[in-house]
Amino acid sequence: MAKKRMSHTAAFKAKVAFAAVKGESTLSELAAKFGVSASVIARWKARLIDGAEELFEDGRKKKDDAQVDTEALFTKIGKMEVMMETMKKKSGMFP
Repeated sequence: MAKKRMSHTAAFKAKVAFAAVKGESTLSELAAKFGVSASVIARWKARLIDGAEELFEDGRKKKDDAQVDTEALFTKIGKMEVMMETMKKKSGMFP
């Protein structure tokens, strides 16, 4: 019978990865201590290091000028199309 795949919480993964980053124990020692393979700990450690930069990024999304201009133009075009249809209906020239 196949072994059931383990599912660990984010808090557990963070705890193990942080212990690996500290470097006070080897990956083998941590694997024995936490009951997780060394390769999994190495992956979690790499994810922690790679994702650390995101913790300090500004959470607000900045739009570049081209995107803001494009959105404004599409909004304006939509309003003008509605105005044009209204004028056509009121004039009675276009059935």
